[in-house]
Amino acid sequence: MIPKETIDQIFETARIEEIVGDFVSLKKRGRNYIGNCPFHNEKTPSFTVSPAKGIYKCFGCGKGGNSINFIMEIEHYNYPEALKFVAKKYNIEIDEEELSSEQEERANEKDSLFIVSNYAKEYFQDVLWNTEEGKSVGLSYFKERGFTEETIKKFELGYNPKSKDAFSKAAIKKAYDKEILFSSGLSLINESSGQIVDRFKERTMFPIQSYSGRTLGFGGRAFNLNAKAKYLNSPETLIYHKSKVLYGLNYSKNAIGKEGICYIVEGYTDVISMHQNGIENVVSASGTALTLEQIKLINRLANNVVLLFDGDNAGIKATYKSINMILKEGLNVKIAAFP
Repeated sequence: MIPKETIDQIFETARIEEIVGDFVSLKKRGRNYIGNCPFHNEKTPSFTVSPAKGIYKCFGCGKGGNSINFIMEIEHYNYPEALKFVAKKYNIEIDEEELSSEQEERANEKDSLFIVSNYAKEYFQDVLWNTEEGKSVGLSYFKERGFTEETIKKFELGYNPKSKDAFSKAAIKKAYDKEILFSSGLSLINESSGQIVDRFKERTMFPIQSYSGRTLGFGGRAFNLNAKAKYLNSPETLIYHKSKVLYGLNYSKNAIGKEGICYIVEGYTDVISMHQNGIENVVSASGTALTLEQIKLINRLANNVVLLFDGDNAGIKATYKSINMILKEGLNVKIAAFP
């Protein structure tokens, strides 16, 4: 059996335009590629490949899917054979093995983390829109930032109340396992009292999502002046790896692919503000520490990057560090300087 981690690596590495391009002559048209469908005879191209979405679709015969589906269809491979084919193309080593009980447990834990993270997102949204504290603190803050209700709903923003354990109590009442709440980083044990408490208290909540839109973790902005950190992120978990995620990419990927350029800003609110003002090809590294993994995500969609970091010392330092990394990946880079 091919390990789940290896399958994830194959899907993350495979570029649909490269996989299909080995079998079909493709021409770039806007953000997509077109060609003659390999599955039926046609004179006018109706076969489209979308790098941003990672899929192909024929509007003539109706066939479509991802990179693995394409190899299964064109080579008549089964699922494991198609995975091995793509892995070989990208020099990904596969060590097949029987899943141990520990690995099965780990896979189940990842599924549980996705489920509880989605519940948390919905809980924070409900508090924001349907409680007095949520509306007077969280919603007021977002509106003061100039965000419309449409924008707030689009980015699924939320609020967690002042109470030390509001979310944790609600989740436990819904029968979510305490250990999963701890693993997700949403809940903690108070060392002095031994009670379960929320990591994010009295904070506006920004869901951090994967390329496909699954909730991985959260960023929270504090309103308590005594909070140790104004902005707090979820810790690293089985599903959330900060260095491999770009905030807003699930909303911006199509625009980045279409425009061929990606703006990189520092914060969540920067991304949201630019979207609301019609600039959608923008992401945030959730701070200034841009990583190689994040640059590779952008490279799948565009060849041009513009850095819009703050003009303070930290922002300037991060800008120069990021330039070298971006250039090494073969991308073009520009800087928009702020006073």
